[in-house]
Amino acid sequence: MLALLVGLDNILVPVPGQTMLIVAAVYAGTGRMNVFAVAAVGWAAAFVAAELAYSLGRWQGVALVHRYGRYVRLTEARYARAEEYYRRRGVWIVLVARFVDVLRQTNGVLAGVNCLSRPRFTTANAVGAAAWTAVWTALGYTAGSDIGPLYRQALRYQLWLLAAVAVLVTALVARAWLRRRGAARSPEDSD
Repeated sequence: MLALLVGLDNILVPVPGQTMLIVAAVYAGTGRMNVFAVAAVGWAAAFVAAELAYSLGRWQGVALVHRYGRYVRLTEARYARAEEYYRRRGVWIVLVARFVDVLRQTNGVLAGVNCLSRPRFTTANAVGAAAWTAVWTALGYTAGSDIGPLYRQALRYQLWLLAAVAVLVTALVARAWLRRRGAARSPEDSD
């Protein structure tokens, strides 16, 4: 069950894989499971799922972007900028994405769509999966039966990060809207 939920949580399906990893580590902390087995299963599931997501992104992602990108305002120029950004900073994105919900589920596909090289992705994926698994397994293992308050504390910071990203996206959308509005008014002003 741990492998299934962690795997799905790392390949486009928002299931409680991270929670399951922590619960398994709590059981290990109480002596009911082997902590090394929990960490190994968690790492393998996260790694393999993200590799499959990457392959999906490389196989069909670009075609889907070209076909449906216009519906989400993803022009050729924007896609080219995103692809270049991923080439330069993709490794860091893959490493950090593990710790952020939604990004964890989509980072493999996004890396594939944006043509991050396979060796760079696989290395970042292995290290990111190991760090993510180590953090949550260690937290669960050391917390034992008192996981509730510690998990809420960890989620509190994650929510702050998501809020900051939401504010940034809102500001960028507002800026683009204001620029477009200003550009639309410019021809009228010159008449």
